[in-house]
Amino acid sequence: MTTLYIDADACPVKAEAERVATRLRVPMVLVCNGGIRPPANPLVSLVIVDEGPDVADQWIAAHCGPGDVVVTGDLPLADRCLKAGAQVVTHDGEALTMANIGPRLATRDLMQDIRAANPFFQGSGAGFSKADRSHFLQQLDRLLRHAQSGRAT
Repeated sequence: MTTLYIDADACPVKAEAERVATRLRVPMVLVCNGGIRPPANPLVSLVIVDEGPDVADQWIAAHCGPGDVVVTGDLPLADRCLKAGAQVVTHDGEALTMANIGPRLATRDLMQDIRAANPFFQGSGAGFSKADRSHFLQQLDRLLRHAQSGRAT
């Protein structure tokens, strides 16, 4: 059975993910370090992990697998989930795959090195837009439908 896992700390699309999961009758698991109210929706469960770096990521990576979908903006977590056989979508609706995760990780590492070498360099990421939210909804719906049918994306 397909499960939707949400890396819930600082996730801007939890409500949208819940709507899609509810419509498609897919169990959804919010994983966080705390600070989120337990959901009233019977399809949505909340897992609160211990404080610490990457504890929520470790939990998600250990529990997801083939047929599951993970929502995260964390590229190292996305890589681990893809290697476990899950499908991954970012908050802005980009489907991450084994074909595109390598270049994304390399770019992330390069930008970390640039910021470390020049503390005055400030990257300016674009804000989260209505178009991003819409793209996320479309992509999540597509990935969950594919996962439910057993087809690869």
